Amino acid sequence: MEQVLQTFLVFLKNEYRYSDNTVAAYRNDLTQFYDFLQSGKHRDLSSWADITPEIINEYVYNLKHRKKPYAPSSIARKVAAVKSFFNYLHARNMISQNPTEQIDSPKVEKRLPKTLAAKEIEELLQAPLQGNTPKHLRDSALLNMLYATGMRVSEVVFLQMDDVDLENNKLTVTMREGDSRSREVPLDKEMHRILEVYVTEGRPYLVKDPNETALFLNHRGQQLTRQGLWLIIKSYAREAELSSEVTPHTLRHSFAAHKLDSGSELEEVQKLLGHANISTTQIYVHLEEESS
Repeated sequence: MEQVLQTFLVFLKNEYRYSDNTVAAYRNDLTQFYDFLQSGKHRDLSSWADITPEIINEYVYNLKHRKKPYAPSSIARKVAAVKSFFNYLHARNMISQNPTEQIDSPKVEKRLPKTLAAKEIEELLQAPLQGNTPKHLRDSALLNMLYATGMRVSEVVFLQMDDVDLENNKLTVTMREGDSRSREVPLDKEMHRILEVYVTEGRPYLVKDPNETALFLNHRGQQLTRQGLWLIIKSYAREAELSSEVTPHTLRHSFAAHKLDSGSELEEVQKLLGHANISTTQIYVHLEEESS
């Protein structure tokens, strides 16, 4: 049974191109389910075909009524992992009946992402312009890139000089850690100008090792970290006297919401954000509806 679990995880990696982090999350959740089977009255089961809906419901009950019960969102994720696994087995005729077919996941209240108003975005982007040092040029490029492209914070800090194509107004963006996929992100004229100023007038004064390839550098001349970028944003949000909490993801959310509000198609925004599934992008439609 354990070998079949491993085969499924390899399938997620090779066929669905899931990141290492996502596969690790599936592995943890499915291992927990397998351990539940092995440690209880069902330990004598020798095949996944022997798993019944009653056993699945018993597992879900166990998750809900532990001494320290899981949050509904965590239970929903664990149940989704189990359902995906049995869907995989059923689709390949490894089991004749899918025991999770009638299993409902816990209802999880959807939290709409927080965004900034256009005026707040403008105030935030203006904050680094109070200075003209290499650090200010870097910070202006950072804030503008997060908002103008909707990139994830990890994608921004992992950008390399070779990823920047100013001649063709685009960036090559790696999807995420542990994932070799990439996508192209266009640069508008203003973002092109700001990035070019940083590359030619800011970065040369920050770099200390001529072999350093990272685009965004910290004061030591090394690749900027996620935490470092978070602190930069927090500092400028405070300087701009914004009442809302601002994180790198706030700018990503704002980018998506403002794009849809200006008439961009959902599929276009999905592509720009690098979402594998359009259902992930649809939350911004709900955000737009709520604000209208």
